[in-house]
Amino acid sequence: MLKIHEVVLPSGELAGVYLRADDAGVVTLLSDDAELTLPQGAIRAVMLRYGAPFDSDAKSTNHGALELPEHACLRHVRHLAGYDVIARDYLVYAEPGLAPVCVMATTVAGALRHLGLAAQLK
Repeated sequence: MLKIHEVVLPSGELAGVYLRADDAGVVTLLSDDAELTLPQGAIRAVMLRYGAPFDSDAKSTNHGALELPEHACLRHVRHLAGYDVIARDYLVYAEPGLAPVCVMATTVAGALRHLGLAAQLK
């Protein structure tokens, strides 16, 4: 399981947003109020839609990884740019034959939640 984001609940408490992949390749988004099964390929689609090239030379710290189907990998990294006051969380997606791309974690979490909710309506 990989923590990809954190939200502040109305009570002021922090709640994590996680991704879990099972042996069959099914990926689930877990949050305080939902457990959403994601459509196949949703992570790849979101990361390629919003992603920018990942600068592997940028100073970042790794906070976990999740192995995905098709030998893909999603990593959670934290980066503190020289002009930022606090570090920002990014997700980095890599698969064979594709240059790694990164997206702010909050963007990915929101897009995946939307896709998971839409899949429930079908």
